[in-house]
Amino acid sequence: MAEILRVENLSRDFQLGQSHVRALDDVSLSLEQGRILGVVGESGSGKSTLAKLVMALDRPTAGRVVIDGQDLFSLTPRALRQARRHFQMVFQDPYGSLDPRHAVGRIVAEPLHLDPDAPKGAARRDLVAGLLEDVGLAAADADRFPHEFSGGQRQRIAIARALITKPRLLVADEATSALDLTVQKQILELILRLRDEHGISVLFITHNIGVVDEICDEVAVMQDGRLVETGPARQVLDHPRQDYTRRLLAAEPMLNVIGRRNRAPV
Repeated sequence: MAEILRVENLSRDFQLGQSHVRALDDVSLSLEQGRILGVVGESGSGKSTLAKLVMALDRPTAGRVVIDGQDLFSLTPRALRQARRHFQMVFQDPYGSLDPRHAVGRIVAEPLHLDPDAPKGAARRDLVAGLLEDVGLAAADADRFPHEFSGGQRQRIAIARALITKPRLLVADEATSALDLTVQKQILELILRLRDEHGISVLFITHNIGVVDEICDEVAVMQDGRLVETGPARQVLDHPRQDYTRRLLAAEPMLNVIGRRNRAPV
């Protein structure tokens, strides 16, 4: 399969007053087309820093992020803007990531400004309506506002917005952690279906190893800014090599919301 994402020796340092903090330390990983890679770890392990660097929302101290063969941080600002249509993000807070002043149709269509060949007028409205239906909403929802929807519905809107440019890579940063278990189940099933139907790759950032157990093909475990264990999901979760991974597994109840896995407790 084609490689969609490659992260090479990625580091990010921050200066906090007199203190020097390394939030990400020499991280390398890759993701192939149509696969879901779960990045799991406790708060402060560097997961969100990694997500921001992959999305080129921040610049690394060292290392590279390559998406579809393009080194993001070697691109000109104009070229990076054009490349952004190929990688999109779904954030943790489905309400905070949607502008409450705008109708859903405008919110979903917002990323189309990245595509000079994007449809206009009625064709654009039809595209938005089709995407809303694809994520389990109604075409008529385009005329409503974010506050009129539940948390799970707002996350569906955010996913529709991320998909409208037909990206090759979707980065989901704690996309289900603000939702209850029933809604988590629906969103996870939606992500799996969209992966199967559209062939997109997903970098799934989470602190919940139960979610990783449900939907991910590969797992990368992070601790204190470093990757401590990577591999196929079943291998890492059924036979963890590192004590830190074992502790995460022991502390986290499995969701068992989709029933994809049937793993014995650690």
